[in-house]
Amino acid sequence: MDLSYSAAYEEFRTQVRQFLREHWTEEDANSAPPPEGTAMMLGAVIRTDTRATAFRLKAIERGYLYRHVPKAHGGGEQPFDPLKSTIISEEFRKARAPGELVGQGPSMLVPTLIEHGTEAQKQHFVRDTLLGKITWCQGYSEPGSGSDLASLRTRAVLDGDFWVVNGHKVWTSNADTSDWMFCLVRTEPEAPKHDGISYLLIDMKSPGITVRPLRQMTGDADFNEVFLDNVRVAVKNLVGARGQGWIVSRSTLKHERALIGSSLLSRRTLDGVIMLAQALNLRGQPAIKDPLIRNRIVELETKVLANEYHGYRLLTMQARKEEPGLAGLVSKLYGTMLGYDVARVAMDMLGDRGLLAPGEDSAPAMGMFLTAYMWSLGVLIAGGTANIQRNVIAERGLGLPRDAAASRKAS
Repeated sequence: MDLSYSAAYEEFRTQVRQFLREHWTEEDANSAPPPEGTAMMLGAVIRTDTRATAFRLKAIERGYLYRHVPKAHGGGEQPFDPLKSTIISEEFRKARAPGELVGQGPSMLVPTLIEHGTEAQKQHFVRDTLLGKITWCQGYSEPGSGSDLASLRTRAVLDGDFWVVNGHKVWTSNADTSDWMFCLVRTEPEAPKHDGISYLLIDMKSPGITVRPLRQMTGDADFNEVFLDNVRVAVKNLVGARGQGWIVSRSTLKHERALIGSSLLSRRTLDGVIMLAQALNLRGQPAIKDPLIRNRIVELETKVLANEYHGYRLLTMQARKEEPGLAGLVSKLYGTMLGYDVARVAMDMLGDRGLLAPGEDSAPAMGMFLTAYMWSLGVLIAGGTANIQRNVIAERGLGLPRDAAASRKAS
């Protein structure tokens, strides 16, 4: 296995470093307050201030950011080259420079609009979404329609140049702060459930929308439920053909699952656990000297390495323009399970001290690992539950018979 880059790619890395030295100084990197809450836990650097936006525009112009997006829609428009993209990400991360915004708008909706949207939709939404000027939430899940998303019941009825939408969405991240929602609605109630769905873009300031926070066991309200009562949505905000929203939604879900279970997050969390084990006193000595703890950390290190090298495998397949197939399906499942395993070791080391909430003066590591542990349970569900992912891998990837329980339910 050779993980080194060729001379041409190392020259490209040198160019990226020179660009960063010229356009993103140490003062720039230190000019924003440190992230708080969940962003701090995830190690996120999410800046949309004037200085960060000016830098992103220069990086886009150079072709370093949003390389997959046409220049006409605000992107860098560069030939597909996953190795160059990886080098850019590595160097921007080292310099603490603002990279591509990560979230439901830039990471999920933009690729969907590029594939399925009208030219007017691309011109109106893509550029400002990439720069964080328009923020998005996802209106997919409903009460009783989670893993079986196609059973959704939110209705949209055509009334002249508008769709009139009535329904109830749940587990909607950032609905309380988002400008727009990309939403699945049922427009053909008599059609088979996968065929009667349409994909709408809904202005969250529209009359008839009510957002209620859902308080989680972390104490925060990162999710919301959204009630839509006779909300009028312009016909021009339909993405794709009427009744073909399920096809459009598959593009969005593909990008969502790629977003969850990153090896970077697993590595960052494990590094934090190792630092905790070195600092935490357990039965009169640092926890890192406990043989059981050391054994579990070594096992986790092997799993994190496996996840990282799996990422290299996928990167190689991308560079060769090969379809990842089964290998691509594994990433989300393995990454989220690994996140749970890492957080669980931290909680076991902390014992009763791990129950101290973030913000309490005596909470070890500011209570970060309690939050990480509870979040790890959530991401096992987000973007497709672990059990659903196992079924997809087994049936579509390995060609195994359909899950017996699902077969009985269908019959």
